[in-house]
Amino acid sequence: MLIQQEGELCVCELMEALQESQPKISRHLAQLRKFNLLSDRRQGQWVFYRINPSLPSWATDILNTAGAVQSPLIKESLNNLSLMRSRPERDQACC
Repeated sequence: MLIQQEGELCVCELMEALQESQPKISRHLAQLRKFNLLSDRRQGQWVFYRINPSLPSWATDILNTAGAVQSPLIKESLNNLSLMRSRPERDQACC
């Protein structure tokens, strides 16, 4: 839901927002990519993840509904993300 709300995030941003380790974040992202829920974009040595734009409309509708329901539950993660120092610019290197 964080990726959906932010548009795209890199692993370091997800680590900060969720207060989880890099291996754990990467494992979960790999599973989401495996099932084509996420797509990635490489920028130098960094990888940014976003909701797969080629998802069928029914899947996007489900994600939008889930995102609306989960919104209060991700406030802390969004706050962590907003407090992140040197948050990457999308045109520059991450972290």
